[in-house]
Amino acid sequence: MAAYLDHLLLVRGLAGRTLAAYGQDLASFTDFLRTRGADLTDVTPQTLTLYLFHLRGRGLASRSLARHLSALRGLFAYLADEGRLPADPAHLLENPKLPRKLPDVLTQADVAAILDQPDTTERLGLRDRTMLELLYAAGLRVSELISLAPLDFDPQTGLLRVFGKGAKERVVPLHYEAQRFLETYLRSWRGQFRPVENLMFLNRSGRGLSRQAVWKLIKRYALMAGVRAEVSPHTMRHSFATHLLEGGADLRTVQLLLGHADISATEIYTHVQSERLLRIHREHHPRSAMRTRDQEAPKRP
Repeated sequence: MAAYLDHLLLVRGLAGRTLAAYGQDLASFTDFLRTRGADLTDVTPQTLTLYLFHLRGRGLASRSLARHLSALRGLFAYLADEGRLPADPAHLLENPKLPRKLPDVLTQADVAAILDQPDTTERLGLRDRTMLELLYAAGLRVSELISLAPLDFDPQTGLLRVFGKGAKERVVPLHYEAQRFLETYLRSWRGQFRPVENLMFLNRSGRGLSRQAVWKLIKRYALMAGVRAEVSPHTMRHSFATHLLEGGADLRTVQLLLGHADISATEIYTHVQSERLLRIHREHHPRSAMRTRDQEAPKRP
């Protein structure tokens, strides 16, 4: 088990939080085996089926079950490849079907209203405006935003170097407005925070911001802008991808900009786009409007 977790860290480059979640899931499975006087070498497909029933009995949701199964499949595939088991007992395991949840997306007007809220005449406001610009201009995850270093931005090319999940690096172009705010912040304002850490965005103590701090800032600016939708850092990322597709970008380009390893993760935005197009069509097409009026009109006796 320890060797497998080391493999996930050193070879696959899993992030610390993901690695901790896998470790907890696998520890749960070994506890299950221990209560039955068994170990990993005794596991059969039937053992895994019993374990799934055990997890369902604990009331785990489908997404949690899927994560447990992913951890088990990876473990047994690793043990079989390393020759520590004669066969992989988990190769036939299938994930539970998960409901496809469409991400929340802001309108372009709502994004613009949120971006306009920080007071850019003072250091905290300029910092916050710059962070908001980058979240929307580059489709960053909040973890990517708070881990940026000053030298990750090249003002000559307008490119931003981003380290995503599994420490995978990608380069994202910034539009002129985002470049302008970032250059101004780095040149004239970041030093006023008296940096203690080599991070781009800092708190009043000169240290890096937490995920929670960025989340609270965005919530506050959304309320100030009068945006009623639930807004989080990831909402800006979802809006970035959806607005690109609406503007004519192809799916492969959006995948690269988001840093998705699999294009299937990007395809969900085509569903968001389709839902919005359908709603607009229903609201504005004259024949749809006629049908709505017919449905609302009182029926004659």
